[in-house]
Amino acid sequence: MSHDNYAVFRECLSSTIVARSEENKPSKTPRRRHKTKHVSIPPASTPERADPEELAEFIDFLASESFAFLPESLQSLSYAAIQHDPHLANTYNTDTPLDRGTLDTLTSPIPVEITDSLTVYGIISSPDNLPDFLSPVLSEYISSVTAAPPVWIQTRAEACEICERDWIPLSYHHLIPRGVHAKVRKKGWHDEWMLNSVAWLCRACHSFVHRMASNEELAREWFTIERILEREDVKDWARWVGRVRWKAR
Repeated sequence: MSHDNYAVFRECLSSTIVARSEENKPSKTPRRRHKTKHVSIPPASTPERADPEELAEFIDFLASESFAFLPESLQSLSYAAIQHDPHLANTYNTDTPLDRGTLDTLTSPIPVEITDSLTVYGIISSPDNLPDFLSPVLSEYISSVTAAPPVWIQTRAEACEICERDWIPLSYHHLIPRGVHAKVRKKGWHDEWMLNSVAWLCRACHSFVHRMASNEELAREWFTIERILEREDVKDWARWVGRVRWKAR
């Protein structure tokens, strides 16, 4: 399971459930109650809005159970994946809505506990509505995870992406050093769209990265900030340099 993709799916599901909850919110007009007969109102329909913590737990349950039953190709879908697999690109084409056959195929393995929960809480009117309910969720998810990368030079961070100091000047580090771009292309190490990816680093961390590995090693092994941050020497460096501070003049 891709944790990043799961987080995107959960957010897409959350926005849809929150919107449905608002649509199904009871009217503010007080109900007239019978003077002698007690009328029981289900707890979920009593407040104008659901308790935020309970709603968050409900969404976590739905997201984790649903995502686990989606095809692996959909769980790990990415911009890079659709560049290399025409079938994936055609199946999850963001220019056209998911057809009913694809929706049924994607949603049929989802456990009945999910449809029962959605029905009990009034999110869907019957289990048969699950594909229609998940259609915008899946469309938004697919669109998000297959979006082309941003113009890297315009992704400036507020703080150094290694030491996290936010009061010091930053420069951009080419994660795939420009001096080896020709070799990267020849060897096919990375797609063309990745060549200008950058990380925003303070000068001290920028120099450290270039000391820790050669340009070729950076291009082959340490071509994302996430990979760099996994190194123990980088973690030790970040803890130390993050404490190096001086007073502004």
